[in-house]
Amino acid sequence: MSDEFISDTPKVRQFIREVQAIIASTSSIPERLAAIRPIFRQVMADAQWLPDEFRRTYEHGGMGKGIANWLLYRDTEGTLSLSALVLPHGAATPVHDHLAWGLVGLYVGEQDEEIYETAVPVGAGDQHSELKLVENKHLTVGSFYELIPPTGDIHRVITTSREPSISLHLLGNDVGCVLRHRFEPETGAVAPFRSGYTNVNCEQ
Repeated sequence: MSDEFISDTPKVRQFIREVQAIIASTSSIPERLAAIRPIFRQVMADAQWLPDEFRRTYEHGGMGKGIANWLLYRDTEGTLSLSALVLPHGAATPVHDHLAWGLVGLYVGEQDEEIYETAVPVGAGDQHSELKLVENKHLTVGSFYELIPPTGDIHRVITTSREPSISLHLLGNDVGCVLRHRFEPETGAVAPFRSGYTNVNCEQ
């Protein structure tokens, strides 16, 4: 089996080759992210490479009504993926985790981000977790942030621009198909959560 390039463009292939070379030469997650940041910034700065088909919203998205999660690339081992999350105006994701290292950047529009922390890492069967809102950020085009579990991995984003927002996710897992967590900060409830992809089915 070969890697899946759903968005099969020279730009995407070059980016993934460079990321894979960095992964192969670094064992430390912070060092890996530091090395990827410059090339991720270049991808974020190019407003033309993402095809129109991956800029659309979707009525019944796994992240919520109107939210699309377009898979652009994933490897065969489930250890690297690139996707585009499209949120219409006023839409908010659930509070969720990612369970992987990664970089997330805002490609189009504006968002507010709420960042949460939990005193104890959440396990697979946990049904309750006390979350603390630790930071609010306003994100504009070109803003991006790192994910390094278990801290800094739980958040919610809300589109504040009139146009849909598009964020690019480079993550060290097959994020749409892994089973992760959805949180209710008001009650402390935790539930299993699989966001899925808008354009690709997950194997059961």
